[in-house]
Amino acid sequence: MRLLLDECVPRPLKRDLAGHEVAHVRDLGWSGKRNGEILRLMVGAGFDTFLTVDQKLPFQQNVSAQGIAVVVLAAKTNRRKELLPLVPAVLVALQTLQRGQLIRVGA
Repeated sequence: MRLLLDECVPRPLKRDLAGHEVAHVRDLGWSGKRNGEILRLMVGAGFDTFLTVDQKLPFQQNVSAQGIAVVVLAAKTNRRKELLPLVPAVLVALQTLQRGQLIRVGA
């Protein structure tokens, strides 16, 4: 599965998502772009899933219309050490997650 990490997700989390092709928004030069534009760019670039900590995204974007899956990580902060305990649940969720779905992982 091709995953894209949002700008607000620490880049080092890429290496914790074993078994997937993972890129970060900054890797692609998409920093500073709005979520809607990033979701459209993702589709064109062949990504399957967007990982973010942006709790407002589900209310701002129609994920099912975009044709990608979204995982919203819910932790105390967006620091890697806070997100790392969520990775096992993310990896399990990715096994059944389908395009057009949005799930929340964490508190």
